[in-house]
Amino acid sequence: MKRQLLALQAELMKNRYSRIVWVTFIAFALAPIMGGIFILIIRDPEALAKAGGLAAKVRAMGFTPSWNSYLGVLTQAVGVGGVLVFGFVSSWIFGREYSDGTAKDLLSLPISRTRILNAKFAVYTIWCVCLVISNLLIGLFIGTILQLDLLERIWWGLEQYFITTVLTILAGLPIAFFATWGKGYLAPLGFVSLTVVIAQIITAIGYGPLFPWAIPALYSGAGGEYKASLSTLSYLILIAVSVTGYVITISYWKFADQTK
Repeated sequence: MKRQLLALQAELMKNRYSRIVWVTFIAFALAPIMGGIFILIIRDPEALAKAGGLAAKVRAMGFTPSWNSYLGVLTQAVGVGGVLVFGFVSSWIFGREYSDGTAKDLLSLPISRTRILNAKFAVYTIWCVCLVISNLLIGLFIGTILQLDLLERIWWGLEQYFITTVLTILAGLPIAFFATWGKGYLAPLGFVSLTVVIAQIITAIGYGPLFPWAIPALYSGAGGEYKASLSTLSYLILIAVSVTGYVITISYWKFADQTK
């Protein structure tokens, strides 16, 4: 346990002063800001008339100036945007060792490779949780300033928000394998982009509940009525893919020929 904690401490220190950390927080914070803009547009009839395509999008979402709608936007941002942002975080954590040329140094350390990867997975989870908490706090701040209507089911809204977070974090675990297999950022980022595109296509033809990277978005409500099509099988598929991603990443580091 002591060695595992030391490995975790080392991973946290490596990412503490990285500019990428702040880039992800700023990028992810666009969601609560856009939600605030939606509210301002809805409250101003003249602005709503001039908003054009944005106004149409707001109407299609059934958005209202209330905490219910605002939390719904934040939840959908996690389910949809989180796949991209969390995927970028995973790509960075697991791919930077190869891009920086420090992977060989890690492999030569007198510590289990499994512990090193467990520390990376822990940092990935902590980073993602901090992102969603940051967005929630920003959203609460903006919503308070805008004096939104009282939320009738606040605990239900928060429950949906954090369950979506867990599902999105699980969807990002397999990306670690592509970062180690591709020895850098290109392969995992390409995989993330591909899953986002495929998720849109598969959801459109009705098979979204069977595609792991579409499940967080569907659960968040981004797919509208498609959320009702999620079943126990959907969550089992996501868990199975996540566990498989974790296992093959560990196995690759332990048994593959590390040439870089």
